[in-house]
Amino acid sequence: MHDPDGAMGLVLNRPVMEAPVADHLPQFAGLAADPPVVFQGGPVEPTAAIALGRFHPGAAPANRVVGDVALLDLSRAVDDYRPGLAEARVFAGYSGWSAGQLDREIAEEAWFVVPALEGDAFDPDPATLWRRVLQRQPGRLKLFAWAPADPRVN
Repeated sequence: MHDPDGAMGLVLNRPVMEAPVADHLPQFAGLAADPPVVFQGGPVEPTAAIALGRFHPGAAPANRVVGDVALLDLSRAVDDYRPGLAEARVFAGYSGWSAGQLDREIAEEAWFVVPALEGDAFDPDPATLWRRVLQRQPGRLKLFAWAPADPRVN
């Protein structure tokens, strides 16, 4: 999400394996995408919960992010989202940027900006998500998929 006041986002590939969704938001336990754990969404407000939901085609979710994925309002009962909600992903915290900060960082080429697919947030193998997202990109950007995690070992 990005507006003149700033931007916020979620890290999609950091599951907290010792934090099952059932222990933190039990109402979402039966809907939690695999792996059914809380994900570390970023360093801002690490005790705040944020959830994304993937809806069945045609369910027309409010707060749409991409495709059939939407931001869920955790103050609502999970039953309010049924039967349209197919699965959910719960995050602790988020990533945030002040007004203009993310735009400057993108202009400095500090980030790869690529199209999101609705399945990215619900990928069952978050350990390889970053690499697979880069592999589907055109041109030279695809080459970064094979960069070592630690460039000093290259």
